[in-house]
Amino acid sequence: MNAPVREALAWLRFAWLNTLRNRRRSLVTVSIAALGTAAILLAGGFALYTYQGLAQMSARSTGHLILARPAQFQSDEDVPLQHGLDRSAELTTRLLADPHMRQVLPRVEFSGLISNGDKSTVMMAVGINPDAEFAVKGPFVTVQSGKVLASARDGQPSLAVMLGAGLARSLKATPGSSLTLLASTTEGALNALDVTVQGVFSTGVPEMDQRLVYTDVATAQKLLVTDRVSSLGLFLDRMEATDPARERLAAGLPGLEIQTWVQQAPFYRSVKELYNRIFGALGLIIGVIVVFVVTNAMAMAIIERTREIGTLRALGTLPGQMLQALALEGMVLGGAGAVIGALLSLTVSVALLIVPVEMPPPPGRSSGYPLQIAIDPTLYGFTLLAMLLLATLASAWVARRTVRRPIVDALAHV
Repeated sequence: MNAPVREALAWLRFAWLNTLRNRRRSLVTVSIAALGTAAILLAGGFALYTYQGLAQMSARSTGHLILARPAQFQSDEDVPLQHGLDRSAELTTRLLADPHMRQVLPRVEFSGLISNGDKSTVMMAVGINPDAEFAVKGPFVTVQSGKVLASARDGQPSLAVMLGAGLARSLKATPGSSLTLLASTTEGALNALDVTVQGVFSTGVPEMDQRLVYTDVATAQKLLVTDRVSSLGLFLDRMEATDPARERLAAGLPGLEIQTWVQQAPFYRSVKELYNRIFGALGLIIGVIVVFVVTNAMAMAIIERTREIGTLRALGTLPGQMLQALALEGMVLGGAGAVIGALLSLTVSVALLIVPVEMPPPPGRSSGYPLQIAIDPTLYGFTLLAMLLLATLASAWVARRTVRRPIVDALAHV
C-alpha cells in the first residue's frame, strides 16, 4: 500500500473516531440522514414503478407504434373511417417482415347507437382482431360474464360484441342477448346490424364501461360498409426498440405517419410531469433538512473542539488538513446515514414483493393496484452520492472559519 493511500486511510480513521466522541449526537445525525435517504429512495422508486406501469399499460393498449394516415392524427372525421387505411392486409404483411415486429393489430374505431329494442344509448365501439389482441396484450379487460370474442373465420363477421359493464347494465343485456348497432357508413348513410352479446367486461374505468363496445374487425367493417381500418397498432419485441423502429419504418412508408405510444398517451405524460414536480420538491426539502442537521451537528462539534483545533494548528497541522479532516467527519456521518437508508429502502421494497399491499383505486377507476417500489441502481447510486456530497460540503462550509482562525484566538477560546 503506497503512502498517499495510507495517509488517506489514516485521516478517514481519524474522522471516524472523532464522530464517536459524542455518540448520541452522531446517532441522531445518522438517523435523520438515513430516514431522509430512505424517504427519497422510496418516493423515487414509487414514481419509477408508476412510470413503468403506465408506460407498459399505454404501449399495450395502443401498440409501441401507431400507423395511420396523417389526417387521422391531425383532424376529426366527418364520416367514419374518412381518414382510414386502405389495403391493411398488405401493410400488415410488409410490417411483419421487420425483425423486431411481434404483431400488427388493426383497429376500427367508430361511434353510434346501440339498442335493445326498448332503449337506445350512445356507444364508443372498437373493432379488433380478438385472437391476436388477447394473445399480444394478455387480459387487458376483466371479463365479468360470458366469454371473450372470437376472431372472424374466413373473413366472415362473427356478429358478436362484448359490452362494458355499465353499458350492459343500462341495456339490461347479458351474454346471449340480441342487440342492434346503428352507425353512419363511410358514405354518410345510416346502417343497422343485429349482433349477439358474447360477454360483459370491465376496464376498471367506470366512464369507459358505460359506453365501450368491442367487436371483431369484420363485423365493424360490415356495419360501416368499408374495408378500411382506422389504424394499425405495431407491437415490438421490446420497449427500447420503439424509436429506432419508428425511424426505420417511416422511411419505407411515404404518405403515412407513425406515432409512438408516448404521443398517444396524454395521461402518462401528465402523471409523469406531476410526479416529477411533487417528488422533486420532496427530495429538495429532504436534502435541505439533512444539510441543516449535518451542519448543526458539525457546528456544535467544531465549537466544542476549537481549542483542540488550535492545538493541532500549533503543532503544525495545516488549515487545509484540518478542513479535510472535518469534512471527512461530515462525510462519515452522511455516508453512514445514506447506506443505512438505502438498506432500509431496499428491505421495504423487497418486503412489498413478498407481502403484497393493495392500493385503493385512484380517481376515475374502480379497481386498485399493488403497491411496489422500483429498485433502480441509478437512483440508488445518485442518491447515495448526493447525500455524501451534501454532508461533506456542509461540514466543510461550517469548518472553514474555525480552521483559519488565528492560533492564539483558538487556544484562548472558552
